[in-house]
Amino acid sequence: MQVYTYSEARQKLASVLDKAEATGSVIIQRRDGRSFTLAPQKTLASPLDVPSVGARISTGELVDLVRKERCRTRGWKLRR
Repeated sequence: MQVYTYSEARQKLASVLDKAEATGSVIIQRRDGRSFTLAPQKTLASPLDVPSVGARISTGELVDLVRKERCRTRGWKLRR
């Protein structure tokens, strides 16, 4: 486990955080002898998880809405 002084950790914060992520934790020691462990926090869920929307619409209706909006915003004529 890597040990940093408070001053080193402050000056090289980004690399200290990277080291903590790579190794699991680092120790930061203060001048008065106290030491602290810095460890990355575990995330339980993916940042890509988003809540679903409860819309009562069929797939066909959704596709039609998307096509209409694309035509409207791009200035195209909608073909039927």
